[in-house]
Order: sequence, then C-alpha cells, then structure tokens
Amino acid sequence: MSRPDHEHSWQLAAAFTALIAAVSVARADEPARAPEATTPAPEQVVIEAPEPRYVAPTRRDRIGRIWAPVLINDRGPFRLVLDTGASRSAIGPSIVASLGIDPSSAATVTLLGVTGELEVSATTVDSFVVGDLELRPARLPIIADAFGGAEGVLGTDGLLDKRIFIDFRHDRITISRSRGQRPPHGFVTVPVELVRGLIIVSDAHFGSLPVQAIIDTGAQGSIANAALGEALRRRGRQEERGASEIIGVTLDTKRGDLVRTPPLTLGDVRVGLTRITVADVYIFQHWNMTSRPAVMIGMDILGLLDALIIDYPRRELQVKIP
Repeated sequence: MSRPDHEHSWQLAAAFTALIAAVSVARADEPARAPEATTPAPEQVVIEAPEPRYVAPTRRDRIGRIWAPVLINDRGPFRLVLDTGASRSAIGPSIVASLGIDPSSAATVTLLGVTGELEVSATTVDSFVVGDLELRPARLPIIADAFGGAEGVLGTDGLLDKRIFIDFRHDRITISRSRGQRPPHGFVTVPVELVRGLIIVSDAHFGSLPVQAIIDTGAQGSIANAALGEALRRRGRQEERGASEIIGVTLDTKRGDLVRTPPLTLGDVRVGLTRITVADVYIFQHWNMTSRPAVMIGMDILGLLDALIIDYPRRELQVKIP
C-alpha cells in the first residue's frame, strides 16, 4: 500500500460532523456548481469531510478512507466510511435503493456542513449493526454522495463505549466494546477530550504553536481555521500556489489557501512536515473554534500511522508509528 502523496495538488472531499453531510474540495481552476437555496428544518445535523489518496484492497475506499462493513435491516454488508467527525451515521442512494426506501416519504433534518447547511431526508431503519455496535432502530440521514465509492458514513452514534482498532498497514478495522485495555506493546498513548462527540487533542502543536486538533477519519485532507493560518503566516510560513476551493454539501463554496506547516506533534507523537488548507469555513463557527488556532486532522496525516486505536471510554488515542 502506498502512502499519501503530499506533492500533488489537493482534491479534497470534506468531512461529516454532527449528523452528516459531505464536502468536496476542488482545485480553484475547476468550475464550481451554483449553490442551491434551502429552507432549514427543525432538527439540525452536522457534517464535513476531506479524504486520503492511497488505495487498499478491501477496507479502504478509492480515496483512502477506512470503511467498515455494516449490516442494515439484516442486508449488506454495505461500505460505510468511518468518520469520527460525524455525530450521526448516514446512507447514500445505493443503500436507499437496496433497502427499497422511498425518500419522498421520509422526514427531514438539517445538515450542518463545512461550508453551510442543507435540508435532507432522513429515514428510520430497524437495525444497524457493525462489530459490537448494534442500533435498533436507527434514524439515518440520506446524503447524495459519500465520495470515493463509499455507500455512506459511520458516525459516532453508539460508539462512545467502544474501542476502534484501525490497522492501516493491513487494512483492518475492529469495533468492540472497550474493556479499558492498556495500549499494546509499541503503541504511544495520546490523551484526548470528547466535546459533543468530537475527539479533540488539546496537547497538539505545529512546531511550538499550540493548536486545538480535531481527529477526523472521514476527511481526506486537513483544514485549518483562519486563526491558525494567520499564526503560521506571522511565523513566516508562506502560502503555496494551488489554492483550493472547498465545495460543501450545500454546494456553497469557500476558497482555501495551501500553507506549509512545521512538524505536527500530538502529545508524544510527532508527524513530519505537512501542508494544510487554510479556510474560514462555516463549521469552525458552529464549533465555536474561531478565536484560537484549530485544525481538523484528516487522513492525509492519520494515514501516515501504522495503526490507530480510539478508546472512547479511556479518552485516549493509542498510536503506532512506522
């Protein structure tokens, strides 16, 4: 399996956050679609999403994100992308067709995405099962596209008592109930905070610059807020050519600038030089993360690891470095 190529121009798909929505980031020279007008629904749901670039046989989609085999109404398995940035799971058109769901009769929810919000249909299924996770019933928003060949998104609903083992080297994912296990031999522990279901590493730095880091396995690429971009510029980090345009689930667009960063450290884990897209996107406002430097860490960085364990009850990441 090849590693992500950091020297090619970005083709980001954005991530899924509170309930779910999807975002794609295209190059600035690609034509953008016009935004659609929407009317907010009573219930709100959130999303965003970037993604990685390497391909693996069975457990990755074609843009490198980890997918999990999910049974819905005892049918499948369906390929859902594991997205720690999404508070709810969601399904795409292929699953809707397989289950014989009529979207026109479904209720509506409002998706909060990286660049805006959009009203979508949501349906209730009898069962939603993957590993030790069972939801009976489950209410799932219906999204137009999960990107990369995935059929939907596996969010954090039902995972907060679980342990997720992602083996990047062998392309395996295991979801089991947490029993408070200590890290395996060769793994480093990174303490995290859980805020509204989001995994936040408070002890994170780009060089000596402290940042709030959100772990987002549903994202292809990492996105920094404007405060982090400005802090990097003050420290002499120059923007690169090849600015990106972020296209959200609502088809709203936002321009982003590529910026090289110092090495990233998460606790005692150090990642090499990276580059990120800096954009003042809507989702940071929704999270109240605009005044301090913050970054959504996507698979462009997480995919450099050999293995990642997310133990929600222990509030820690257990990381194996190559």
